[in-house]
Amino acid sequence: MRRRLLTSTLVVAVIAVLLLGVPLGVVVSRLIVDEAAQELGSEAKRLVGEVEYARVQETPLDPQQLEQKYPERYIQIWEHGTPLRVTVVGSPPPSGHLMTEDAQTNTGVYVRISRDRDQVEQDVAARLLLIVALAVAALAVAVSLAVVQSRRLTLPLQDLAKIADRLGSGDARPSKHRYGIPELDRVAQVLDRSATRISDLLTREREFATDASHQLRTPLTGLTMRLEEIVASSGEPEVVREEGEAAIVQAERLTAVIDELLAAARRQRHAQAHPVAIDEILGQQIIEWEPVFRDAGREIRLDGTRGLKAMATTGGFGQVIASLLENSLRHGGGAVTVTSTCGDNYVVIEVADEGQGIADEIAPRIFERNVSGGGGTGLGLTLARALAAADGGRLELVRRRPATFAVFLRPAEENGGNRVVSGPA
Repeated sequence: MRRRLLTSTLVVAVIAVLLLGVPLGVVVSRLIVDEAAQELGSEAKRLVGEVEYARVQETPLDPQQLEQKYPERYIQIWEHGTPLRVTVVGSPPPSGHLMTEDAQTNTGVYVRISRDRDQVEQDVAARLLLIVALAVAALAVAVSLAVVQSRRLTLPLQDLAKIADRLGSGDARPSKHRYGIPELDRVAQVLDRSATRISDLLTREREFATDASHQLRTPLTGLTMRLEEIVASSGEPEVVREEGEAAIVQAERLTAVIDELLAAARRQRHAQAHPVAIDEILGQQIIEWEPVFRDAGREIRLDGTRGLKAMATTGGFGQVIASLLENSLRHGGGAVTVTSTCGDNYVVIEVADEGQGIADEIAPRIFERNVSGGGGTGLGLTLARALAAADGGRLELVRRRPATFAVFLRPAEENGGNRVVSGPA
């Protein structure tokens, strides 16, 4: 590209110089020749006047004085009379190339004045040489400007190519390079926006993988415990059947979690909330988590108002409660109390334990990603809050010591109509 720019600029400059320089050279050469001819003509007329004045004054002509007054001129003067007087001043040029002008009067005075034409041609050649030098200088300036302009255009294009190649290799950092050329700056802006989108996509993919591993761990743990109970109770058919049914429920919940994670990965963040029975979901979660708490020497209590319904999704709300119970198991202490109440605008489900609570330095950031007070992943509460928001509710820390979390959900309408609640995207 740089070679093409240089070649095209040089061709345009040469054409421009020829279109301007050739006519200028012709005009300058003619102007110099015409000026020399006019100068000779003026000298001839002036000399005729001087000769006529000398005749009237009856003063003889002085050739030496005329040679000093008209240097480098070959002058011939004819004065009519008897005899005819001829005066010659100077000598003809050795080249024999003469430029001649003459003048005469009515009284019989005839003057012819000549000069060396080679001198005029040398003057013309000097002026033409100056024009050629200026043309060469103009071409040099044009080539220099073309080199600068080609570098200004090609270097940004090479930089943009490197940026595009870096994007293709997975390095999605915006370059924020600008080149002072509107068209190239627009291309750079588009590449920066593409890099930002690619970076967001990669970040969401990484977060999805992290979220999936965290969210699937809890159902898989519960399913593993159920299968262990089945193996341990292989001689008791009733226990095997009960644990098998619980394992099936756990597997269905695991499937629901996977579906919701895939929906989140596809940016389907607007959940179709519908009236759900709070007691049913809380009972299911207590059944799943009670063996784990019992093994840890702790217990789960269910308290508050029964028979409540709220707008939520079964899988999303169940995962929120599971995350809170897991958080209490890992970081809390003593008995865990799950309390459901109903206010004017919200159905509130509180999960509280009897542990030491949450440290003051992390309490304001407890719902941020990767923030944990006990060596955990720092994802559980973040995902739980996102799931609650997707159902149109919210998850809050209402008390630090002992730790108490509350889920606020919209109450179901009494007429049974399914109202769609869209959480934040």
